[in-house]
Amino acid sequence: MIDRYQSIGLFIDGGYYAKINEALEESMSLNINVSSLMSFIKGEIAKIGGCKASECHITESHYFRGRYRVNDANNKHLLYSERKFEDSLIENDVVFHYKHLREVQKGNNVTVVEKGVDVWFALEAYELATIRKFDFVVLITGDADHEMLVKKLKALKIHTVLLTWDVSDDDSTSTARLLKDEACTHIEIDKIISDDRELLKSLCRTV
Repeated sequence: MIDRYQSIGLFIDGGYYAKINEALEESMSLNINVSSLMSFIKGEIAKIGGCKASECHITESHYFRGRYRVNDANNKHLLYSERKFEDSLIENDVVFHYKHLREVQKGNNVTVVEKGVDVWFALEAYELATIRKFDFVVLITGDADHEMLVKKLKALKIHTVLLTWDVSDDDSTSTARLLKDEACTHIEIDKIISDDRELLKSLCRTV
């Protein structure tokens, strides 16, 4: 008889993830290792579910991000780093979803912003949760806009885990209070590694 495994849906807010990587790179010359992060997630889910990590499987993983058009990315010397990161997503079976960044005129200033990515993130997570019947959904984000997504996932009786990593002195990687209060479980990597420096080494690689 085959024991039932724990199915995990992983959804990554790319803007939030990028800010964590940027802060790690600036402060410690490190980047997150996608493969190691996924192994960490399976281990944490095993603790929550009272099972073995080998019984926990990330059956869907998705990454959402706004992205520069090719000429802009080339002018900013981003093409190599973007392709290298995409390679790591592909190697770990992470599906990436991109929308072009848009320029918004604010007075005399032009600001580049993501439009519609958060909505896409929420719709995709909810739709796949209803189809795939995940046991757990892990959200890597700190955005208060996803509070209602967590509520909806909980209504489907899915244990919803919020995974955050506050590594910046400003508010760029901080977590909205309403979001963390709503999640079934909140995993704060920054607090875990403060007591376990070996975990930091296992989760990251030198830039």
